[in-house]
Amino acid sequence: MGLNLLYSNDKSGAYPQSWYAATAHELPPFPALDGDTRADVCVVGAGFTGLSAALHLAEAGFDVVLLEAQRVGFGASGRNGGQLGSGQRVEQDGLESLVGQAEARKLWDLGQEAKDLVKALVARHRIDCDLKPGVAWAGSSKGDVTHLHDYAHLLQDRYGYDQIEALDAEAFHALCPSPDYRGGVVDWGAGHLHPLNFSLELARAARDAGVRIHERTEVMQIDEGRPARLTCASGTVSADHVILACNGYLGGLNRKVAARVMPINNFIAATEPLGEDAAKVLSKDIAVADSRFVVNYFRLSADKRLLFGGGESYGYRFPADIAAKVRKPMCEIYPHLRDIKIDYAWGGTLAITMKRLPYLARVAPNILSASGYSGHGLGTATQAGQLMARAIQGETQGFDTMARLPNTPFPGGPALRNPLLVLAMTWFSLRDRLGV
Repeated sequence: MGLNLLYSNDKSGAYPQSWYAATAHELPPFPALDGDTRADVCVVGAGFTGLSAALHLAEAGFDVVLLEAQRVGFGASGRNGGQLGSGQRVEQDGLESLVGQAEARKLWDLGQEAKDLVKALVARHRIDCDLKPGVAWAGSSKGDVTHLHDYAHLLQDRYGYDQIEALDAEAFHALCPSPDYRGGVVDWGAGHLHPLNFSLELARAARDAGVRIHERTEVMQIDEGRPARLTCASGTVSADHVILACNGYLGGLNRKVAARVMPINNFIAATEPLGEDAAKVLSKDIAVADSRFVVNYFRLSADKRLLFGGGESYGYRFPADIAAKVRKPMCEIYPHLRDIKIDYAWGGTLAITMKRLPYLARVAPNILSASGYSGHGLGTATQAGQLMARAIQGETQGFDTMARLPNTPFPGGPALRNPLLVLAMTWFSLRDRLGV
């Protein structure tokens, strides 16, 4: 790919200038790896996936080294929309036609367990991350609203999920007074939180459980074998097991994963505090995502700013003016915010797969990988870490269910996948604009 996404858009060793970083809990930096060491398990990447894997392994008595090229929670885990969604990234009826009803049911149950896991970690480790219930899905066309309502009824009837509610235009506008939306659903079993504080507190919990965390320690090479050997600029780690938890920042560390998982960028802006006017954006403290192909997603922060994610980007460099990029879709949803001041705007790198389903795989007998959460990472990534930790202990059921998901490589491999994505995104965003 040429560019190293670990450094191409960010300063080394520093969090982006986001609202999350500005309101993050203090956590002293962890030292870089110095010299050669041995561990039962070496985890690469300290986002939701890696932190969860390391914490669960350490609590099970394993000696764990966690290597992070930048800072804990530096990537998508510390920059995202903070939405903890139900199910998987693909809707249940789509999963049923893809893998059959029995597997789809297992995937729904895993999705429920993923939300429960995040809530349990927050409670058990007393994590202060503004966890709140409620995620609404908004429809911009009558067809979108009909689809959302049908899906809510499917979840209620076939999956017994009673925490989702269909809303007509009037009821939806009472929650989310945007002229763009014509109705939708609200999922009270889903939630939203401050993702960087969740990451930092997971790191604190992992440290306290005995995980040896090394920041600013990029893995340059992995030599497979028993033990596997990981080479960094300042030392090496020999480990019986390796977990790859790099998502969009994997680079060339594993070709099999790189062929199926593609990094893409997304952008968020935080307005100035809205005060009393916050009710003109959202009347309740819920998160919203809409039904566009290039999704808009937003919520209010604890200090009543609008945190709005959106804006398309082709190519791996962040645009020079991120605020302008996000302001455009924000004003389509809320025209009255046209002149609002934007205090923070930042980009982040996530990763998608061809089918928008995560890619969990055993890439070598003692090397596991999980990535490609496709914008549904908060619960899924945290759970993927737990599932890999369990698989190392010999309990592979949940990991195997996720690993059975069909995941095809991007056509043409890394060289062609970005031009193809640009074509697809251009077509779908044109459809969005035309209301097709």
